Amino acid sequence: MKTFCGRANPTTGSMEWLEEGEDYDYHQEIARSRYADMLHDKDRNVKYYQGIRAAVSRVKERGEKAIVLDIGTGTGLLSMMAASAGADFCYAIEVFKPMANAAVKIVEKNGFSEKIKVINKHSTEVTVGPDGDMQCRANILVTELFDTELIGEGALPSYEHAHKYLVQEGCEAVPHRARVYVQLVESRRMWSWKRLFPIHVEVEDGEKILVPPSEMENCPGVPSVCDIQLNQMPSSDFSILSDVVTMFSVDFSKPVQSASTYYRVQLEPVKSGKAQIVLSWWDIDMDPSGMINCTMAPYWVKPTSALQWRDHWMQCVYFLPREEPVLQGEKLYLTACRDEYSVWYNLQKAREGENKADEEEHKADVGVESPVCRCRAHLLWNRPRFGELNDQNRTHQYIKSLRKVLKTDSVCLCISDGSLLPVLAHYLGAKQVQCMQPSRIDLYHPCELQKAFFKANHLEDKIKIIEARPELLKPSHLEDKKISVLVGEPFFTTSLLPWHNLYFWYARTAVSTHLASNVTVLPQSASLHMMIVEFQDLWRIRSPCGICEGFDVQTMDDMIKDSLNFRESREAEPHPLWEYPCKSLSDPREVLTFDFTKTVPEHCLSTEGSVKLLRKGKSHGAVLWMEYHLAADISVSTGLMQLSNEKGNCEWNPHCKQAVYFFSSVIESEILSDPTAVTYVINFDTKTGEIAMDFKL
Repeated sequence: MKTFCGRANPTTGSMEWLEEGEDYDYHQEIARSRYADMLHDKDRNVKYYQGIRAAVSRVKERGEKAIVLDIGTGTGLLSMMAASAGADFCYAIEVFKPMANAAVKIVEKNGFSEKIKVINKHSTEVTVGPDGDMQCRANILVTELFDTELIGEGALPSYEHAHKYLVQEGCEAVPHRARVYVQLVESRRMWSWKRLFPIHVEVEDGEKILVPPSEMENCPGVPSVCDIQLNQMPSSDFSILSDVVTMFSVDFSKPVQSASTYYRVQLEPVKSGKAQIVLSWWDIDMDPSGMINCTMAPYWVKPTSALQWRDHWMQCVYFLPREEPVLQGEKLYLTACRDEYSVWYNLQKAREGENKADEEEHKADVGVESPVCRCRAHLLWNRPRFGELNDQNRTHQYIKSLRKVLKTDSVCLCISDGSLLPVLAHYLGAKQVQCMQPSRIDLYHPCELQKAFFKANHLEDKIKIIEARPELLKPSHLEDKKISVLVGEPFFTTSLLPWHNLYFWYARTAVSTHLASNVTVLPQSASLHMMIVEFQDLWRIRSPCGICEGFDVQTMDDMIKDSLNFRESREAEPHPLWEYPCKSLSDPREVLTFDFTKTVPEHCLSTEGSVKLLRKGKSHGAVLWMEYHLAADISVSTGLMQLSNEKGNCEWNPHCKQAVYFFSSVIESEILSDPTAVTYVINFDTKTGEIAMDFKL
C-alpha cells in the first residue's frame, strides 16, 4: 500500500502530494514521536511510580486483587511499574500497532509477560467478559493521555468511556486528579502574536501610518492553543495582572464528562493594565491526598523548586478576544469554555452592584462556541509570522533598503506571501507597485487578505494584485512595462526549513524576461550559515534512554534509531531555538551564497570544509539559518542575532524556526589545547530546492 504525503516544493512554492512507501508513515510517527522525551522525564516517571505503588497498596489493603487498566501504554512502562509493585494483572492498551508490538517485546524482555496483556486497540473498542479482551473490569485506572493543554489528546472521552465500560465504580486512578491554573497578564510581545500593530513610515511630506483592516482588530483568532516553553520567556516581556487561580479540576477516580461546558472564576487584578493574555498550565496529583504532585508551573510560580525540562508538556498562552483595560482591585469574571479537545477564554467585568441573580444572568451570556477567525489573517499567518510583521527593527531594515533602491519612476513587483512590502514601496515613492502571492493553502488565498489591507489604507487603486503564478506572468499584467525593482522579504507560507524561502530565487528566475536590464533585486543575495552547538536540553529528544526507572526500554531506542535512519537522521528539522537554549562550540560560518541578481543555475551548489571547535562541550548538532542581504550593508538574519563570545550563549531570531541537524554520535571536546574539528559536506540541489548535508566528527 502506498502513502501520499503533502510536501512543500521549494522550487514552485506549492504543496504537492508525493507517493511514499507503506513504511513511511510509521517511520515518521516513530522518528517524530516524543517517547524519548517522556522516558527522559525523571520527575514524571518517579511520580507515576510512587502513585502506582500507593494505589496497588490501597487495593491490596482492602483484600482485593489489583487489576490494572493502562490506557495509552506506549512502551508498557506504567504497566511494568504496576506489575513490579504487586498488581495481579495489567491490561495495557495501545492503539498504534508498531508501538503495541514494541510494548510486547519490552514487557517480555523485562519478564512481565505473565502479568501484562498488551491489547492493540483504541480503548473505546476494548471488550470485557469471559470472551472479551479483559476478563473483568479493572479496579486501578492508569493513564498518560495528556498534552500541554491537558485535554488535547482526547483524555476526557477516553476517561468517560473507561468509567462506563472498563473499570469498577470507586476505582483507584493514577493520576487521581488534575488542576488547570490560569494567570492574567499584559504582554506586548505575546499580544503581537495575535494582533497586527499600526506601522509608522517616515515619508517626504510627514508620516504615513499603515493600519490593519477593522475585521482583524475585532477577530477572535483561532482556537488552537499556543504552547511554548514559558520558562524561556523573560519576566521583562510580560506584566502580571492577577494571582494564579485554579480554573477547573478533574477527578479521574469518578465518572468524567467530556461534553462541552464552561467554568468561571472571579479575579481581582493585583495591578492595573491591559488584560490581553491568559497563561495556563496544569498539575496532577498521583494520589488522593495530593502528596505526590507533578506540576508544569513556570519559573516565577515555583521559584524554589528545580524545574524539570520537558517538551511533551509545556505551558499554554491563550489570547483574549480583545484587549481589556482593567483596574487594580476591580471585580472581573474569567470564563474558560471547553469542548472535548480544547479550551478558550473570555473576560467580563462585573456590573456595578451585582448580586447573585445578576451573576446567574451573566453566566447565561457565555457562548460555548469555539472562536472562529473572520479576518483570514489567522488562517494564513501563524503566530511567529504575526510577531515578525510586528517587529519594528526588522521593518525598519526593509524601509531603509527600499529608500536606497526606489526612484520616482520605479516599477516595482513584490513576490512574497501576505507581505506589507508593497504598501511600504508605494509610501516610499515607487511609481507603480504590483504584488504576487504564489502560495495557495487549502481554501485561503493570500490575495483576499491583501485586498482588505489595501482597502483599509485606501490603496485599492494604487497597488495591483497579480493573481497569476510567476511563470504565467504576461506583459499585459505589467501594463507592458519592465520591472525595475523586484522585492521580496522573502516569506512563503509553505516554507518549513529556512532555505525553503529560496523559492523567491525560483520566482525571480521565472519572471526574468519581464525584468529591466538594470533591474535591482531586493534582497540582492542570501547566504546559508552554520554553527556547531551544545544544547542545554533539546538533545534529550534524540537521546537513547536504555534503562528507565529500572526497566529496560532499549527496544524503543532501537526502534526510534531505525526510523531515524530510514530518512530523518540525514535531514535537518525545524526548531524555534529561542525556546531551546544552546551554546556555540564553533564560530558561525557562512557556507553557501545565493545570488538573486542572477537566475538559478542548472548545476548544484556544493561546499565542503571543516569547522574548529573553540569551546569545551558536547557537540550535539549543527544549527543552520539564512541571512538575506537586502542592500549594501543591510542584512536580516533568520537565525543568530547575537553571540556572547566568552560563554558562547546564543540569541536567536524569535520569529523563525532554525534548522537543527542532530549528530548521530555526540562527541565531547573536553580539551581545548587539542581542538576537535567537524567536517561537513553541504549540497543545494537546484532541481529540487532541497539541501542535503553530512557531518563527520
